[in-house]
Amino acid sequence: MKIVFTIYFAVVAAGLASAGEPEPHHAAPTSVIQITPAFINELAEEMRTNHPALKAAGARTQAAEANAAAVRSWEDPTLRLGGVGARREFRASDGDLIYGVEQKLPLFGKPQLARGVAQTELATEQANTNYQFQILRRELAKALFKSALADRLVGIGEQDLVWLDTLVAATEQRYRAGTATQIQLLRVQSEQAKRAEQLRTDKLRLGHEQFGMNRMLNRNLHETWPRLQLPEVASALVYNQQLVNLAVKYEPKLKVLQQQIKQAEATATLTRRQRLPNVSLGFEGRNYTGDGSSRQDMVTLSFNLPWANFSRYRSDIKRDEARLKAAELDATDYELSVQEEVHHLTVSIDAARREALLYRDEIIPRAEQALKSTRYAWETDKGMFADVLDARRMLLDGQLMYARAVAEQYETMAELVLCCGLGDFEALQMIGVQTEPAKSQPDKP
Repeated sequence: MKIVFTIYFAVVAAGLASAGEPEPHHAAPTSVIQITPAFINELAEEMRTNHPALKAAGARTQAAEANAAAVRSWEDPTLRLGGVGARREFRASDGDLIYGVEQKLPLFGKPQLARGVAQTELATEQANTNYQFQILRRELAKALFKSALADRLVGIGEQDLVWLDTLVAATEQRYRAGTATQIQLLRVQSEQAKRAEQLRTDKLRLGHEQFGMNRMLNRNLHETWPRLQLPEVASALVYNQQLVNLAVKYEPKLKVLQQQIKQAEATATLTRRQRLPNVSLGFEGRNYTGDGSSRQDMVTLSFNLPWANFSRYRSDIKRDEARLKAAELDATDYELSVQEEVHHLTVSIDAARREALLYRDEIIPRAEQALKSTRYAWETDKGMFADVLDARRMLLDGQLMYARAVAEQYETMAELVLCCGLGDFEALQMIGVQTEPAKSQPDKP
């Protein structure tokens, strides 16, 4: 019997020792990349050139640029040719070949205003292209952090499965020796089966996160990725007026709305000018085909009479002025929502940071100490089997919650980077947001 117990404790001790060592996440990728602003920017530039939606936005910008260059100051002249059918003496007297040209004059600044409308459309498309890029860069950053979190969950699951495999073997041996109950064996076997299924699910979710990143970068959808590692906990970020000022000035969608206001203003100005008549200058001549001599020449000045449709022009002006007012109100409303969003994001970032620090500095160290104590008590036959299992689960839950809190903090920071119109996470350093000094992540038990 003593030999059985000796073998049993040796197997369990070896299993617990091996469970305390870091395990690889999965076999395929071996390299590890920690997510940094430089890494995100590198992938963002790849996305800028490859993503179909950004290519489409660029094409719309090129179309708007071509449209602005196509606005004409001088319209095409109109050429007229005609003839007269009459008796010869009438044709010889008045001429029987009629020719002329008419040119619309660029008066009252209408061509310049039309060109201004086209240029504001171009600026709006450029702002919208930048907005689309910023949105996709935010989604790419969040996808990277989600993938790193999924990778960490796979690592925790594999580590836990190794530990459970060792514990199942030891419990089965003890059950055969008559020192463990069937309930204990069934419980640890159930835990092993649940962990194995959860690990399969976590690996599939990791594969889906990588699938999504490949789609955003327009890569092969099944291309493998290296292991992604979450960064350290970021330093505290407090809501302040400087953040609000940055958001109000540089938030990408707000800049699009502001450009739409300028476009609506230019359109309304052009509509008001359309009430003025269009003036054309013309020349007309008559020749006699018998001898080719000229019979008469005349210069004409023609213009339309817009006053007959005064009420219609007035309706056009009201329409464009209403659109201008709507654009201004939309921008005002969104500006207020941006200020609210900045406050919400800073609160969320602070909450995630405090949660991560709580698990890193208090809960995980206590769980590690509890595992050591229960392990020693169990090895010396002074503790309960369930206490070791519970302590191990508590430590794994702490590591999981820590990783989730760090990922949530950086995902929310990606939202704040977009909201403030900043380039990347490093740009937040200008307003006092810096990464804490390097501190190792909690060791795996």
